Amino acid sequence: MPQPWTYRHASQEYRAFLDDLRDRMNLVSDNSAYTAVDGVFQVFRRRLTAVQGLGFATYLPSIPRAIFVAGWRPETAPPPFADRATMTLEAQLVRQNHNLTPDNCIEATAWAVRRAILPRDFAFALAELPPEGRWFWDVDVTDPAELEPGFR
Repeated sequence: MPQPWTYRHASQEYRAFLDDLRDRMNLVSDNSAYTAVDGVFQVFRRRLTAVQGLGFATYLPSIPRAIFVAGWRPETAPPPFADRATMTLEAQLVRQNHNLTPDNCIEATAWAVRRAILPRDFAFALAELPPEGRWFWDVDVTDPAELEPGFR
């Protein structure tokens, strides 16, 4: 069996993902974009069981998948999803002294994730999530083509 595409092209795929994040959040550095996506992933995964989180992560590109699971200590009873403003503030508190995460971090991360995953795979990634988990990844766009994968 050949290597999975995401492993063979991990660097280029991550570069495109990071560029999407940085541009969508109007950030100036890769470090700021990384901190933002790490914060958003932490906020999301905190609210999932290990089975739900790993099921979702399976469909992420290889480097975002590694960021998603890095340092994760699943809780036995995850807290409920909150409103977007509350979860945005949580993401902004990750590495607080080095965090320039903007208020659109969840929307921007959702946009970048959706552009990094084939639509069929994204549907599979959402399938086992609770309704609030699917809502987390909603992005309001005028042209659905904007969410088509940017690097495949």
